[in-house]
Amino acid sequence: MTTDTMRAWQIHDFGDAGMMKLETVPVPTPREGELLVRIDATSINPVDYKTREGEFPPVDSSDLPAILGRDVAGTVIAGGDAFAAGDRVYGMPAFGRGSYAEQVMMKPAELARIADRVDMTTAGSLPLAALTAWQGLFDQGALQAGERVLILGAPGGVGHLAVQFAVARGASVIATGRQQDVDFLKELGADQVIDTDSADLSEIEGEVDLVYSLLHGEPQAAAWAVVKSDGRFISTLEEPESNGKKPGVRTARYMAAPNGDQLAEIMDLVESGKVSVKLQQRFAFEDIPAAQDALENDHTQGKIAVLLHADA
Repeated sequence: MTTDTMRAWQIHDFGDAGMMKLETVPVPTPREGELLVRIDATSINPVDYKTREGEFPPVDSSDLPAILGRDVAGTVIAGGDAFAAGDRVYGMPAFGRGSYAEQVMMKPAELARIADRVDMTTAGSLPLAALTAWQGLFDQGALQAGERVLILGAPGGVGHLAVQFAVARGASVIATGRQQDVDFLKELGADQVIDTDSADLSEIEGEVDLVYSLLHGEPQAAAWAVVKSDGRFISTLEEPESNGKKPGVRTARYMAAPNGDQLAEIMDLVESGKVSVKLQQRFAFEDIPAAQDALENDHTQGKIAVLLHADA
């Protein structure tokens, strides 16, 4: 049975997790070529709490109230040419359409099918983190088989997928993490893990073709010592600055964009077992503020999932 309203977590002002309100709002109405998707699972990303706190410039007070969340895994309710009602799909909506809700409007180009053997919880933990890692390594970083990549801040949602994507592409991976992350990162396929609690990048022999930075400040600055003079330095947080020491290095700071074709490739890797999602915690939809607090304040390996239905 369908209704014209749904539950959604909204913010009307910026601030701590107490700003989030579970409210009844209208179900979005798809326009021509758009799809309505029932959300079965989503997940928490750093951009969610940064947006909530007013620290993400693309979302300002003029965009409020807003439904946060960038990950969708669910079932098509109202289909179109590309996807039919009942199809299991996952994807990342563009800004302005949040996933902390029971339903969401999606564009076909933002979606890919979920493989039969992949559950909704796994699929719902992938889109933003997976696209960020994929686009950083391959679109921005042009990583090739046989190259060496240094991944700064590898244990988290984006980083642990980046390690696996790079390994699947045939690259050699050096990853940084804390002491409790060493075994985890080795299990993911990293050839070398730098324990930042007791060591630094001087342990790396030779230079790397690509630095992929999920950290800012001193860790990112230190990585200039190990990137090749004609290499690449890509960051999700701040523009890499060499201070003129290695002007031949290509740099970029970027944000992930929705891409259903890339999600289809990623789903193939997940279905084949070459890539897996580490789920550190699962929360119910009603507990999204606590899930945000957990990601913001605890040391996380992998992802924190949110389930809208018990069988997800």
